[in-house]
Amino acid sequence: MLDLKAIRSDPDGAREALARRGLAEGEDVIRTLLTLDDDRRAAVRRGDELRARRNEVSRVIGELKRDGEDATKLIEEMRDVGQEISALEAEVADADRRTLELLLNLPNRPLPEVDSGGVEENRVIREWGEVRTHPFQARPHWELGEALGLLDLPRGAKISGSGFPVLKGPGARLQRVLIDWMLDLHVERHGYEEMRVPYLVTEESLRGTGQLPKFAEESYVTRGDGLWLIPTAEVPLTNLHRDELLDVNQLPQRYTAYSPCFRREAGAAGADTRGLLRIHQFDKVELVRFELPERSREALEELTGEAETILQELGLAYRVVRLATGDLGFSSAMTYDLEVWAPGVERWLEVSSCSTFGDFQARRINLRYRPAPAEKPEFVHTLNGSGLALPRLLVALLETYQREDGSVELPEVIQDRMGVGELKPVNES
Repeated sequence: MLDLKAIRSDPDGAREALARRGLAEGEDVIRTLLTLDDDRRAAVRRGDELRARRNEVSRVIGELKRDGEDATKLIEEMRDVGQEISALEAEVADADRRTLELLLNLPNRPLPEVDSGGVEENRVIREWGEVRTHPFQARPHWELGEALGLLDLPRGAKISGSGFPVLKGPGARLQRVLIDWMLDLHVERHGYEEMRVPYLVTEESLRGTGQLPKFAEESYVTRGDGLWLIPTAEVPLTNLHRDELLDVNQLPQRYTAYSPCFRREAGAAGADTRGLLRIHQFDKVELVRFELPERSREALEELTGEAETILQELGLAYRVVRLATGDLGFSSAMTYDLEVWAPGVERWLEVSSCSTFGDFQARRINLRYRPAPAEKPEFVHTLNGSGLALPRLLVALLETYQREDGSVELPEVIQDRMGVGELKPVNES
């Protein structure tokens, strides 16, 4: 959530930031926020004046009564004053409600180094590895998955509808092995603490990370109790410290967790619907950091590098893309996407988004730290990234390491965990 004080002190900067995000109504929203703030301040001042007046007159009324004199006129006046105070309190409460509603719907400010524009302005920062070329026509993963006995799309659709695949046999094992291996790597090499988190969260938790109210239509909600299925483990991990005041020595905090993720992908009907490219339930290993403000930008580079390690260990060619303002997530101030090459579909596939949010999420969840015993609390900076997301990682792995005979070689780093060095078509002995 944006800081109202910062908006008031630099409204032009706020307007420019929202314009960079492509928010056409940003000018009107800023104007409304400032008007609401002015009206609220005036109501608070008037209320304070009336309360001071009421306190003084109440003292006088007490003295008159003690002396046996008539205080009726002053009592009636104070009754009117009380009604006006109540009306002013209601005006302040309404201004607070409307202000919060507006702020909750405003996206984060992009960092200055983020390029302005839409997806066409996304910038490739670096590339790693060689794109593998095959001396034969590379097959897409849905063909490989069926031939290898890894994937059952028709039965998944029968159970839950389109976008809910079934992984079976060695496919289910391969995905589990990748998840366990990634978690172990982030814990043992990168110093994260592994967490097991709920997959259902409250509305407050989704609002805290920025999914609500903006993306309600893309989320799944249960009937009766109003709990929401998580779109990513970022939500429960970030809310772990909601409404807490941390000691400076508690920072940084680094958490990793596996979870299934549930997303409606609203507006994406008909796009990338074949195989595993765009589905409503998928698995992901998440990385979340809580950092001191002065370290958050550096921490983004570290976080991105940690996610890259997975692709490097698997030997998959990838590129790092810095997103332009028009392609940033709602809560992000800056994002790097990791895109891996999938030769079967001949596309770069996003397998991770690594973002710094500044204090945007911390303001929504009221997460602060005290820099020193006598100093005023400040908001923590939050970051998160996929480390990594499945099943597009599975797609790239199958399509990259496929052989002409239909078998798939497995990267050396997971062969021991899988217990085999390759996957063979199910009709082979």
